[in-house]
Amino acid sequence: MHGEVIKSTGKWYKVLLEDGQTIQASIKGKLRLEGLKTTNPIAAGDVVDIKAIDASGETIYTIRGIEKRKNYLVRKSTNLSKQMQIIAANVDRVYLVVTLKSPETQIAFIDRFLVAAESFRIPTTILFNKIDLYSDDDLALMEYLTEVYEPLGYPCKSIVAEKKSSIAFLKEEIKDKKVMISGNSGVGKTTLVNSLDASLSLRVGEISHAHAQGRHTTTFSEMHALESGGFIIDTPGIRAFGLVDLEKEHYAHYFPEMRALLGQCKFHNCRHLEEPKCAIKTALDNEEIATSRYMTYMQLMSEDTGESYRRNDFK
Repeated sequence: MHGEVIKSTGKWYKVLLEDGQTIQASIKGKLRLEGLKTTNPIAAGDVVDIKAIDASGETIYTIRGIEKRKNYLVRKSTNLSKQMQIIAANVDRVYLVVTLKSPETQIAFIDRFLVAAESFRIPTTILFNKIDLYSDDDLALMEYLTEVYEPLGYPCKSIVAEKKSSIAFLKEEIKDKKVMISGNSGVGKTTLVNSLDASLSLRVGEISHAHAQGRHTTTFSEMHALESGGFIIDTPGIRAFGLVDLEKEHYAHYFPEMRALLGQCKFHNCRHLEEPKCAIKTALDNEEIATSRYMTYMQLMSEDTGESYRRNDFK
């Protein structure tokens, strides 16, 4: 039998079977050693093969295999730098919740997230939340970022998660889809999920005033069935987003504005840093590429891909 993983807690997995039944299943040990080098072999959204065994009158469920993923999103493990964590699998769209105040989402974090989503061909929408708290400067920055990201194919919407009228468009947009809500801790992901479906009452965290960061309320990604149809995956707050499984020479491919210019540089192996007659550097000089985006690209190119990201928090 087959089912979709609703929640992964490490040893046990909550699985929704095709008949609507929800069961707890364990994983066969060998699955931990196969495929990707991840801290979690299975994630919310995975379709798995389940075997039921009758043991002394009690049914025990075991996960025997994982169906081929349409896509998945990963981040570097903060504890084991050479491994990665699968955040979610088989998603139709990611909604990245961003706040410019209480707490402040760093632009570099947004870019890193978009590069990761782009590498797995996952469409992404940026949701600017808590706009009722924004100053004139914050609103101006939001307008600027919208002008940067929307032409690249990333829709930008401004919302107040608690106000149902503010997110009516989103409730309609996610019907019958499997979508993921992600972002830093404290940006209002859980509040947004609760507002999108009245049947859900997930625990909402508080902001740590000492560091202006959110306190984690979600430890593992969890998928929730929506009354309107489809599923929504609520993810833990992400402070650091280290890119994995990407070669540095391919980073430019995951910046749409740079990808459009590839092949126009003088040198075929141009890294778009100090090389002469670089089409991407020319576009930057002509303000056709945002400086903030290029700065993120340079940061990625200069990083040690084996380093831990514990020191590279983006709050």
